[in-house]
Amino acid sequence: MTDLSKRSLIKVAAITALAGATLIGCGKKEEAAAPAPAPAAEAPQVTKAAWVYIGPVGDAGWSYAHDLGRRGVEAHFGNQVQTTYVESVPYGADAERVFRDLAQQGNQIIFGTSFGYMETMLKVAEDFPNVKFEHATGYKTAPNMRIYDASFYQDTYMAGVIAAHMTQTGTLGFIGSFPIPEVLRNINAFTLGAQSVKPDVKVRVVWVSSWFDPPKESEAAQALINQGADVLLQNTDSTAVLQTAERNGKFAFGWDSDMSAFAPNAHLASAIVDWTPYYVKSIEELRNGTWETKRTVWGVKEGLNDLIKIADFVPAEAKAKVEEIKAGMKAGTFEPFTGPIVDNTGREVLAAGVQADRAWKDSVNFFVRGIEGRVPTGN
Repeated sequence: MTDLSKRSLIKVAAITALAGATLIGCGKKEEAAAPAPAPAAEAPQVTKAAWVYIGPVGDAGWSYAHDLGRRGVEAHFGNQVQTTYVESVPYGADAERVFRDLAQQGNQIIFGTSFGYMETMLKVAEDFPNVKFEHATGYKTAPNMRIYDASFYQDTYMAGVIAAHMTQTGTLGFIGSFPIPEVLRNINAFTLGAQSVKPDVKVRVVWVSSWFDPPKESEAAQALINQGADVLLQNTDSTAVLQTAERNGKFAFGWDSDMSAFAPNAHLASAIVDWTPYYVKSIEELRNGTWETKRTVWGVKEGLNDLIKIADFVPAEAKAKVEEIKAGMKAGTFEPFTGPIVDNTGREVLAAGVQADRAWKDSVNFFVRGIEGRVPTGN
């Protein structure tokens, strides 16, 4: 065989082999690529929120009501919100330490639930611009601090209506904490509510210079009873006033929360505040990025305030009047502070037919006619 023939055979064999390999490759079924694993579901963002209370959670009053609101937040958001609280925090240096500590712990929003925390919160808020601060019952704000309040005077006006139906002496008693507009509004509204039934009713006030001091509250209640008051209301946080009234066979009201179980024979009704709707709304705004500095004041209309558990022995006429007033508050057609209103020196403080605006309510520094004594000064 010549070299040419050999080269031809080799070429043919190579072409045949290549063709065979190509056929084999084309006939092989290609496997589908494995799908990419699905991304792991993101864990829900956890919001850390903290509350600071002036009194103990177990006071059955103001701090207890705020803590019910905190627990309402937990129930609403589940594991999306982590809450904490610090109770019985006095004003001043202790409050500043607590607010700073809570901010440093990573809380994104902190609620200070007493008027006296205002200046301290402003100071701490300036040092933690990425933390939101909310102050209850105050009037000063900052870029990262806003305020919220309840319309307790609506409750106390309705309580005054009941008190006037129940008094035998024509003298009512009020235990005040501090002579600030918030408290003075409540005393005045209680008096105006009572006067809408009995124009000549009198109201006496004893100040205790504390939000929560059961012994002092009890002493003040006893002093008022000794002076002839047979129906009592308070702007303090314990059950002491109600229990003192029961020991003396007199009447009183619960404050901040349902206190009917503590003195069932004396309890006429409870002026309450349900903070849950506000706290839920506030944290929702924080989580969705719509939180902004503002002032929020809610009341009966928004479901924040109410007068509940009116005793069975309260006259039907009084109950009907309270329901009528409450319906007007819900509809926005009834305002307790509607002129003419005069103070207890005879000076007109609101003209006839005029409804008080927010600025007027914020600057109340007087007693209305029918309240004995003068508003303390220098506090």
